[in-house]
Amino acid sequence: MKKFLAQAYIWLLLIILYAPIVIIAIFSFTEAKVLGNWTGFSLRLYGNLLSGGVSSALVRAIFNTLSIGILAAIFSTILGSIAAIGIFNMKGRARKAITLLNDVPMLNPDIITGVSLFILFVAVGVTQGYITVVLAHVAFCTPYVVLSVMPKLRQMNPNTYEAALDLGATPGQALRKVIIPQIRPGMVSGFILAFTLSIDDFAVTLFTKGNQGLDTLSTYIYADARKGGLTPELRPLMTIIFLVVLLLLIVINLRSAKGKPKKIQRI
Repeated sequence: MKKFLAQAYIWLLLIILYAPIVIIAIFSFTEAKVLGNWTGFSLRLYGNLLSGGVSSALVRAIFNTLSIGILAAIFSTILGSIAAIGIFNMKGRARKAITLLNDVPMLNPDIITGVSLFILFVAVGVTQGYITVVLAHVAFCTPYVVLSVMPKLRQMNPNTYEAALDLGATPGQALRKVIIPQIRPGMVSGFILAFTLSIDDFAVTLFTKGNQGLDTLSTYIYADARKGGLTPELRPLMTIIFLVVLLLLIVINLRSAKGKPKKIQRI
């Protein structure tokens, strides 16, 4: 009975989490403008989305979202990997203090991060726009990259770096040819996590995008919903994004499973 209740509880949670996504995916195959109104199977919304038959504001929002996400993921992966290596080589209280400071932004609510960055940009006198959004996304994505890279550093044999130096490699060569290959899976995971966090972000973007007309998908959907409804082409767009993220997770898990050493069976 306990096993049955535990499994039922898990399935209930999964249904609550994925039911809205499934509903959006189902109604992306109909032309109805209102979600929940089925008017027959149709691929017209997908055709409009892929052929550019949508508003120019939505196209710009998609481009801004993808470009900001890619830039933020690249810079946060570089900074986060360097920071993780530096933290890993610290000792004692300094390492614990920096690790704690790295965890604070992840526990901090997004709205506080957004307001703080907004005040910072205003105080410095920086004009808010595309650049400030990228900087803000890099700021809140970098700690997650550090969290993804640190386990790979702990699994690494620390003697390999010193061995490379003893064999004549420079610190830069040892970093490129010894450390980075061993932490690359963590860097890839951190990159994908930073990219998805950037696409998903709303609060930080809202406070740092300024009033120059810059919109990402999250801010566009928010403004569109305030007008009294959502653009129908958003349903197939959300479905495609979910499938792409799901495919990336499957690929990462398969690569991780292949990378694990196989246990030797005793005869």
